[in-house]
Amino acid sequence: MDLWLKEGQIEDAVMTYKIKQTLITKKTEHQDLAIVDTYSFGKMLVLDGIVQTTIKDEYVYHEMITHIPLFTHPDPKRVLVVGGGDGGAVREILKHPTVKEVVLCEIDREVIDECKKYLPEISCALENPKCEIFIGDGIKYVHEHKNSFDVVIVDSTDPFGAAEGLFGGSFYKEIYECLTENGIFVAQTETPFYLPEVVRGVYRDAKSVFPVTKLFMAGIPTYPSGFWSFTLGSKKYDPQKVDLSSTVDINTKYYTKELHKACFVLPKFVEDLTK
Repeated sequence: MDLWLKEGQIEDAVMTYKIKQTLITKKTEHQDLAIVDTYSFGKMLVLDGIVQTTIKDEYVYHEMITHIPLFTHPDPKRVLVVGGGDGGAVREILKHPTVKEVVLCEIDREVIDECKKYLPEISCALENPKCEIFIGDGIKYVHEHKNSFDVVIVDSTDPFGAAEGLFGGSFYKEIYECLTENGIFVAQTETPFYLPEVVRGVYRDAKSVFPVTKLFMAGIPTYPSGFWSFTLGSKKYDPQKVDLSSTVDINTKYYTKELHKACFVLPKFVEDLTK
């Protein structure tokens, strides 16, 4: 008998994946959690029926949400990740030699525990002594840590349910205050194909707070449409104008210094969402 995972995040479209093996399913305090092994994408983390990351394509998301802000900032030392319990963002952040500390603020401890067990390729840096794990509400944590971080990365689930408060102007104002004077923030901000209103709303909210606000794109096969947006807000530094010639070379599979600039060149229908 064939087993298929059907993701119905988008109301009028679904994505399906043939499952080789179900590794774990459980209901945590916050959500339904599953890790399955698929034929096309390898092991896959699924929360509330929505694919979060897979072994085959996770590097795209994790490299783009981290290296764009970290290479834009001239000297990032302290980094906060809100969400991101799979550990992929932490893994990429710690490739930067200037980083002294990463705080992972994840509301669901069981996501971290199960990813350590089943997705070690992604979660491998969570035991690094530079990484501090805080289990709790990201909104509350940001509110309580003013002027504390050089970079804040909002590696959240989609803007429904528990993650809804992580999308919006009031939270971005809190992030602004959480950042140091040269600080930069990045958030994953959904697909312009299926959720253009979310992309437009997040961009406008961020722009109302940050002097420099930019939208950039990446191709992530397992996310709806395969075409994904990120929104960057910066107090000072423009990611398209930064000099990358002297930055350290790191091991990546998707991010390049050329792509750093190119990913901000948007198709017209996406650019229109920023106007």
